[in-house]
Amino acid sequence: MTGTETLWHPFAAMHAVRRSQVTITRAEDVWLWDAAGTRYLDATASLWYANAGHGRREIVDAVAAQLRELDAYHLFTDFANEPALRLADEIAARAPLDDPRVFFTSGGGDSIDTAAKMARAYFALTGQPERTILLHREHSYHGTHGLGTSLAGIPGNRVAPPFVPDVVQTAWNDAEMLEETIRELGAERVAAFFCEPVIGAGGVLPPPPGYIEAAAEVCARHGVLFVADAVICGFGRLGTWFGIERFEVRPDLVVFAKGVTSGVQPLGGVVASGRVAAPFWDEPGRVFRHGQTYSGHPAACAAGIATIAVYERDGLFERATALEGPLAERLAGLADHPLVDHSRGGTGFLGALELDPERLAATPGLPGAVASAVRDHGVLVRPMVSALGFSPPLTATEEHLDLLADAVRKGLDGML
Repeated sequence: MTGTETLWHPFAAMHAVRRSQVTITRAEDVWLWDAAGTRYLDATASLWYANAGHGRREIVDAVAAQLRELDAYHLFTDFANEPALRLADEIAARAPLDDPRVFFTSGGGDSIDTAAKMARAYFALTGQPERTILLHREHSYHGTHGLGTSLAGIPGNRVAPPFVPDVVQTAWNDAEMLEETIRELGAERVAAFFCEPVIGAGGVLPPPPGYIEAAAEVCARHGVLFVADAVICGFGRLGTWFGIERFEVRPDLVVFAKGVTSGVQPLGGVVASGRVAAPFWDEPGRVFRHGQTYSGHPAACAAGIATIAVYERDGLFERATALEGPLAERLAGLADHPLVDHSRGGTGFLGALELDPERLAATPGLPGAVASAVRDHGVLVRPMVSALGFSPPLTATEEHLDLLADAVRKGLDGML
């Protein structure tokens, strides 16, 4: 047997994948090459994470240097390492929370589970153990761990029930309905509301004007913790460190991953406000019995420190802000295609093309088929439930966006 017969791909129909694998062998900035030597524009920054571009020597060198000094050691109980200490300071200094504390994980799914357990544990320790309900939005994506699957607003991702109890879905775009949901459940039973500033994998759905601010105000009024899921939206994707700052909201918890290392090393975390951290930090004998083996891995944290330096030195957040309009314009220019219903974008350097509902009904696998056709023209895009998603590295140029638009149109044309 070879790897094509033994490697089980995530989110894949393996019966078909065995005949269509694309083996990526090399990467540089916005470009990827496969085993046949074909070059592709990475129009999704892999899975939304290569924000600084691929192959950044500064990040790679930082990881290599750290591995030579201290390859690995855990953070459990009272152990620490210098990169973890320094990165915690770097993240806390940029986080839009009061008196922030940083809990490291191995990635976004770990971080969602951590935030959910942290929220419930916080209320248990502050005399409100009945606050266990976690709210999430339609179309939301919060990873695929146990709690993330339960918090899934994408119906197809709700696999292998039964799910974690006390998880309730609300509308993705209506703060009044959020408040109505809280009232119906009883505010005294609701622990936290999980919110992506821009819904990512669920279709790239920018929030209606005023929604995020109103939802945060509803949560504050009812004592519900506001959890900003910045896994996709953070580290420049919306032009700020965590995305949520764009809406002038100060959350209680922020979940991050992906762009913190530009994907060079697996790393995630939760930033907690001082208020949420206080029961665990200020009272003796209270242990948050939770953590991942590789939490705060020194090489991963070294990558995070180097990545932050690259973002700041190269002005990549400002570049992302400048390019969000041009990307939205390129996508809007494709909305006239017979296979396209409409485009979405303009809030961050990401966007989507929603495919025609009648065509989707006739061909449920249409997003994947279109993405494959676009790939034949040298651009990698992300097929989603009913749309194509775009989130290029923040190092992209308008010329790259022109290439993206041209390849997408050719791919769409090829499907007619």
